[in-house]
Amino acid sequence: MTPLNILYQDEYLVAVHKPSGLLVHRSALARGETEFLLQRLRDQLGKRVYPVHRLDRPTSGVMVFALSSAVAGLLSDAFSERQVEKRYLAVVRGKAPENDRLDYPLREEDGTRPKAEMPAMPAMTDIRRLDSVELPVQVDRYPVARYSLVEARPLTGRRHQIRRHLSRRGYPIIGDAKHGKSVHNRFFAEQMSAPRLLLAATYLAFDHPLLDKRVQLSCALDDTMIALFNQLGWAGHLPLDSVRTPPHTKPSALQAL
Repeated sequence: MTPLNILYQDEYLVAVHKPSGLLVHRSALARGETEFLLQRLRDQLGKRVYPVHRLDRPTSGVMVFALSSAVAGLLSDAFSERQVEKRYLAVVRGKAPENDRLDYPLREEDGTRPKAEMPAMPAMTDIRRLDSVELPVQVDRYPVARYSLVEARPLTGRRHQIRRHLSRRGYPIIGDAKHGKSVHNRFFAEQMSAPRLLLAATYLAFDHPLLDKRVQLSCALDDTMIALFNQLGWAGHLPLDSVRTPPHTKPSALQAL
């Protein structure tokens, strides 16, 4: 089994590149799955790890785990209190707006009860079109097919937020079986060698809960998305694995002890 790509690690936390198609941990969604990111990372490091946020199964990209329950609590608080900056790259259908704020309340989709019975919660996502392409092929009813590369910055943390917001705005993510359109998903799977949800978490920044620094993590795309970007002429937008740790101005929990 290929080792996970570790982007950053210290004595308190670790950040890895989660592959597309891999569940983070066992849940009601597992349905017979035997491989999970949590167990793979634990086995690779030889120590327990604690999840502090989530990524959908088909989404790839940077994920942070704590190395103790105490640190997990601190990091979870930072995520829930919106103190973490997140950026994603998505390939969507159509020519997306240059900039837009998607402000559509969303009902929870946790499977505990019908979605219609769940309260609508505030949800906001900022999007920016980085590039677009027009392909001379008839995928749907038009003689050409337009697609865009979008950077998405979720300002809240609702389940499937980016996927649902972009679909609601009319620019569904390619490969999204639930919120997208199957004819475009098949075209990318069969003709563009991209049979996955084209959504990747490429950037995460947060104040370290115990050390006097801010952790800024950039995560490269997987081979499927890299090949697609090269094919569409978007190679200039490919992120690279990188770590920056400038000092931050807030006192850390360790300093407060």
